[in-house]
Formats: sequence, structure tokens, C-alpha cells
Amino acid sequence: MTDRKRGIASVRMADLSVQTGVSLPTIKYYLREGLLSPGRPVGRNEAEYDAAHVRRLKLVRTLVEYGGLSIAVIRELIAHLDDPDVSGGDLLGVALLTVTAQDDPPPGPDRDAAERIVDDLLRRRGWKDLDQHPMRRTLIGLVTSLTELGREDMLEVFDDYSVAAERVAEADLRVVGDPADRERALEIVVLGDTVLTALRRLAQAHGAPRK
Repeated sequence: MTDRKRGIASVRMADLSVQTGVSLPTIKYYLREGLLSPGRPVGRNEAEYDAAHVRRLKLVRTLVEYGGLSIAVIRELIAHLDDPDVSGGDLLGVALLTVTAQDDPPPGPDRDAAERIVDDLLRRRGWKDLDQHPMRRTLIGLVTSLTELGREDMLEVFDDYSVAAERVAEADLRVVGDPADRERALEIVVLGDTVLTALRRLAQAHGAPRK
């Protein structure tokens, strides 16, 4: 059956499973959890699904298998994705906050020193108006932990990390393309992190000393 207005072939759940590689029990579970919208009813206990369902199901499968996200986090991301009040551009920031830990470090001399280190880095890079950004607090917490662990050597390469981060962010924003493509924005945030981690591990393996 074809929806001629949109030119999209409608399929039953069994075909949806074949097209996406997701088992029928898992599809039903995703439907119950609200990760996939219901299909169009065509009979008793039967529904049809279109290309939007195929894409969403592939996205959820990838977030689970490669993004390493819990069902609860994916449900929250999907809710933002389907919220008409969240624009494609805003979705990037919302998704980042959803998938990233944001615990504040406890007060103390190590935390104060870490805050100075982070703020000095932001000034050197010219990254402005980020004083209230949650990721600044996350970075302060990481610097605090590195100091407590005696890993000041990692702090010495923060400028190198930040240069690489700028290039990655530029690539992210370039491939987002149309900001109205909301699922694409979400894919960039979550899957971009996974791609970057995989490439980093490969680069480390390549550059590591060989016996």
C-alpha cells in the first residue's frame, strides 16, 4: 500500500522488522516505551508504518547499540525531538545536556583552582558568554578530579584538546545542514560523540609504541 500524497510505502510490523533489523518483540517494547509512535490502524491488532517509522526505529536502534544510552535517556531525547517548541538548533543544546553528566563538584580549594584553570582556558580560546553553561561546570568538576588524582599532566594538554574540540565542533555544525531536520541534529550530538571516540581509540592504537 502506498501513501500517494507523500510517496511513502506503508508496511506492516513484520516488514518494519526486516527493514530495520529490529526484532518484533523489541519493536513492541519500543512502542510501549513511547520511543516509536503508533502506526496507522488497518484492522484488529494491525497497523501500518511508513518511512518516518523506519527512520525513527533505525535511530533508536543506533542510540541503543552504539550510543550506549539507556532507554530512559533515549525516551527523554525522543520527547525533545517531538516537541514542536524545540527548534532544530536548540535541539543540539538540549541533547547535549541530556546525554552529559552535570554534577557540580563540592566546594573547596581544589574546586576554586579548577574554576580558575577552566576560565583561563576559555579566555585563551576566546570562548565567550559561557559562564552559566552547564558544560563549564562539568569541565570544572573534571579538572578538580584530575587534580585530586595527581594528573596535572593532563591539564598541560588542555589547549591541544580545545583546538581539536573546535575543529570537531566546526565539523558538527557543518554536517547538521538544514536545522529543520530535527533527527539529524540529534544524530550529530549522540552519534558524533561515538564516532569521535572510535576514531580517537584507533588513533591512539596507531600511535602507541609497538613491541
